[in-house]
Amino acid sequence: MVENWFFKALTLTSLVVAIAFFFHTTPVSANPVPSNPQGFLLGALQWIDSLGTMGAIAFIILYIIATVAFLPGSILTLGAGVVFGVFWGSVYVFLGATLGATAAFLAGRYLARGWVAKKIADNKKFAAIDKAVGREGLKIVLLTRLSPIFPFNLLNYAFGITGVALKDYFIGSVGMIPGTIMYVYIGSLAGNLAMIGTESQSSNPTAQWAIRIVGFIATVAVTVYITRVAQKALENEVL
Repeated sequence: MVENWFFKALTLTSLVVAIAFFFHTTPVSANPVPSNPQGFLLGALQWIDSLGTMGAIAFIILYIIATVAFLPGSILTLGAGVVFGVFWGSVYVFLGATLGATAAFLAGRYLARGWVAKKIADNKKFAAIDKAVGREGLKIVLLTRLSPIFPFNLLNYAFGITGVALKDYFIGSVGMIPGTIMYVYIGSLAGNLAMIGTESQSSNPTAQWAIRIVGFIATVAVTVYITRVAQKALENEVL
């Protein structure tokens, strides 16, 4: 009982602090209740790009809020590649997605069980996941993170009403890494394309682009392979 109240307090506090911090430091022109989520996130990315070293913290907080609020995280993941580059963009996306997913998991478990249960009541895939989690929680979480067949934001809440342990759920977040790197890489390529012809281009852009394209192809190939393997394994587990 004490544990339940502790996690309820932790979830509420983290969400309130994150939202308060973000909107307190956002320019007055930003709309706290965006009617156009895509436009809002793109505007927020531009603002984050202007923050310098504080941009990383603001980005992670924004990603947490987006995950909990069902905003499209793909825009932020691609944008991280443009703003931060492949390495740091992947790190910040992974941190934000993991913390946001954990907050949504705790909210689903302790604050919104009824709402989540109604949302997934008629979904056979989630029902199968619920049964499989009882056998191998960590393995199922990891496989669902590696496989894109489940909607990320709803899945976070749905896991909250299963029997999976918080520790297994948190560790299973490493399954997001391959997909994260791939999408951040795509964003970084888009950012580099936009800089063609500017003074910041190197003296040998052909060699740089050859390396980038080869790296991108390798990243996509590895990600697709891992995804297929995970999807087959997940299908076997939930049957």
